[in-house]
Order: sequence, then C-alpha cells, then structure tokens
Amino acid sequence: SSSPYIRKDVTTKRMMSDVLIALIPLVIFSIFKFGFIALLKIIVAVAVMILAEVLTVMIRHKPHPRVVGFKARTKERLSKISNLNIITPTISAVIFAMMIPATLPVYVVIVSALLGIIVAKLVFGGLGSNIFNPAAAAFVIAHVSFAAMFSYSGVDVVAGATPLTAIGDSLVNIPNMLKNYSLLDLLLGNIPGGMGEVSALLIIAGGIYLFVRKAADWRIFASMIGIFSLLMLVAALTVDAKNAHLILLYQLLSGGLLFGAVFMATDPVTAPVTKPGRLIYGLILGSIVVVIRLFGANPEGVAYAILITNMFVPLIDYYRWSKSKYTWKMLVGYAAVTLIMAFIVFVGLGGLSL
Repeated sequence: SSSPYIRKDVTTKRMMSDVLIALIPLVIFSIFKFGFIALLKIIVAVAVMILAEVLTVMIRHKPHPRVVGFKARTKERLSKISNLNIITPTISAVIFAMMIPATLPVYVVIVSALLGIIVAKLVFGGLGSNIFNPAAAAFVIAHVSFAAMFSYSGVDVVAGATPLTAIGDSLVNIPNMLKNYSLLDLLLGNIPGGMGEVSALLIIAGGIYLFVRKAADWRIFASMIGIFSLLMLVAALTVDAKNAHLILLYQLLSGGLLFGAVFMATDPVTAPVTKPGRLIYGLILGSIVVVIRLFGANPEGVAYAILITNMFVPLIDYYRWSKSKYTWKMLVGYAAVTLIMAFIVFVGLGGLSL
C-alpha cells in the first residue's frame, strides 16, 4: 500500500489522543506565559479547522434520493457529522497555534487556519488522503502572507527577535547571543518565539511520552535530529571550531526544530509507511532544515522543510523500491546522503577556502 493511510480506527484514535495529551503542557505553558490572548488564538484556530471539516462533510455527503425536503436532507447530512473525528482538526489547530506568535491578529489566525486545512487536507479528501501537513501549511500561509505581523513578545532583550533571527546570517554571532539567551533560557522557554515551540524541555517531555506510547515513530525524530546535528556540527567546526558545541546546542534548542520533529514530522498520515522509508524521510527533512537555516533568507524553515519533504513521501513509498526491511543498499544510501550533505555544508560555508 502507499502513503498516506490510516490504520485501524481504534489505534488511530488512541494515537491522536496521545498527541493531544502531549500537547496539553505546551498549551498550559503558552497560556501561562502569554495570558488570555494565547488561549483566544488556540480556541479560534480549533473552531475554524473543526468548522471547516464539518462543512466539508455536509457539502460532500449527498442524501439518498428518496430523502426529500430541506429539513430531512439536512438532518441526514448532520447525521454524518456524528461520525466525524474532531480530534484530528483539533490537533492540527493546536499545533498551528503553538507555532505562531501571541501577537498575531485574530483575523490572520482565522484566514491561515482555514486556508491551511483546505489546501493541505480537505481538497485531498480529508483524513488519510492528504499528503501535506495542515498545521505546517497554515503556518507557511500566515508567515508568507502576513510576514510583517510576525512580531514576538515575552522576554525581549533584542527588540522582539527570536534566538534564530537575532543571530542574523552568521553562526559566529551565537557565542555573543548566549549572553542574552542562555542555553537554560532556551531549554525552559524563557525567550521570544512561537507560543508553544519555545520550551524545549516540555517538547522533549512530550516526545518521550509519544515514543513510549508508540504514538509517534522515533525513527523519524532520530534521523531528522541526527542529520541536523551532524550537519550543523560540520558548519560550526567550519566557521568557529572553538565554539562549535555552543553553536550546535543553540541551533538544536532554538526555533521550531524540536517542536517540528516531535509533533509534525511524525504525523503518521503524511510520513512514509515503512521503517526504512521513515529514516530517509527524516534525513531529507533534517537536511532541508539545515540548508534553509544556513543559506536561506528565512532563519527558521522547519514548516517549509516539512511541506517540501511531504512531497517526497509518494516517491519514498513507491512500491518498486519501497522495502519493509533494511538492506545494505539502503544503509549505503543513507551514508551517501549524509556525506553529500556534509560536503555541501562545508563547501557552502567556505570550508575549501580556509
């Protein structure tokens, strides 16, 4: 079979419930840190995405020809809503809300959440048929269309800049930035950023819960963070070997990397089916994040990387080469991808000219 797909309904609902449980501490954290405005954005995003799913179900369902009358036909359409799993749009909405700044206007949240779930999910047929992550799509729509409104509040020692935007386009600025944002601040979320993606500690705790419950595949997380760490270490050693460890830790704990790796990359609908496929998926995803952070105009890029990598999933799952077991050819392929990306990073940062 090919991705995306959904397993048994009971298993799916249990996994989705676990994801929601893992998100709860981040929701509480965002409300505690940003106040009622955070709760409002979460409620609005959830309401919009659920309503979009409900209306889509009602529009798509055609009542039986024998059912006549507006009232009777509407009643039959409404009966289909009882079978709708509202946990999935709720999860997408909460994840989206956790990525945005608390200062983002409500109308931007409404527009982005609506377009995100329509473009990335509903046009493909709904749950189990979409190839793109709705939360990532909603965030990218907001970030591209309303970029000027992405101002951050909180502990704001560098004019509202997040730890990633504050360092500019140079990794060598990181040691100096640690005077403003300590590694402990990054770990605890005592920094500006998305409402729920700034607390690395809570994200890691949520990830551990999901992996123990087997509600998320650790392979995607491990390969994504692994390749990211390796490539960023190569970058750090190339530009500032003395502070390479600080640069690596700063990059790992900054932005939406951990949040995306735990709650978005592991989405079972938009990720590959096989275990080997999930490893290569994580490798591609982590590599794209590094390329965007080091060479792109956007210092973040996790949501963009997820949408780009989502497009590779049908190719990864193609039956002619998709295997459920590891082979030596796959391992050679993994190693080749890693070495090629490391070389690109090294050369791109001027390593050969040093």
